[in-house]
Amino acid sequence: MSEIILSTEAVGKSFGKFRALSAITASFPKGKLTSIIGPNGAGKSTFFNLLSGSLVPSEGRVIFEGRDITGTPQHRFAALGIAKSFQITTVFPLLSVHENVRVALQALVSRYQIWRPRTALPELAERADALLATVGLTDRRTRPAGSLAHGEQRALEIAMALASQPRLLLLDEPTAGMSPEETRSMMDLILKLAAERTVILVEHKMKLVMGISDRLLVLHHGELLAEGTPDDIRANDTVKRVYLGQREH
Repeated sequence: MSEIILSTEAVGKSFGKFRALSAITASFPKGKLTSIIGPNGAGKSTFFNLLSGSLVPSEGRVIFEGRDITGTPQHRFAALGIAKSFQITTVFPLLSVHENVRVALQALVSRYQIWRPRTALPELAERADALLATVGLTDRRTRPAGSLAHGEQRALEIAMALASQPRLLLLDEPTAGMSPEETRSMMDLILKLAAERTVILVEHKMKLVMGISDRLLVLHHGELLAEGTPDDIRANDTVKRVYLGQREH
């Protein structure tokens, strides 16, 4: 069995009387691309927010590399080796593409002096260029980030997330709002990133992730319905019935 990089132990989350997640125990193998899927309202985003530190579980534990990180402040996740890209793009629209990545790098080097001149940290410019090359934005480096197409802004946000050299990358619906062409480009990028680190992907497009994922977790009504390889999920009668809308014969 592959080494486990992240796991949850009976995590649940309630918002007042609403039960968003119930007792989810799951594990994520190191070096694999795992997708979390499910219908709208299944609890995918809530589960992502628990994994990424945006929310604290109402009960249960989150374990990263054998360490209990439940309740760890979100700003400490980068230092732990976890980076995330949210569904809503968060770039600095008036800064250039290159400056966005450089600011992300500078924030890691000097938390309280992120706006000091670029000449003070010349090596960061080279690292920023390398990250832009990774996500395919080298030819956009001087453009204002706000002028990029939606898919390019998502790629830029991922470059910024990669600034901390994470061992685990969390992506929340990275293809949301994208055209088919942008979606294909993003899927290619995700496969490229997954070759070098563990990736956990939240996505509602089941067919989209079937071809790229090593493993899948299927959520339904806040519970873990099934997990396994894409072939396991395709063959699961319960998943067919509640997710694909197919009837058992």
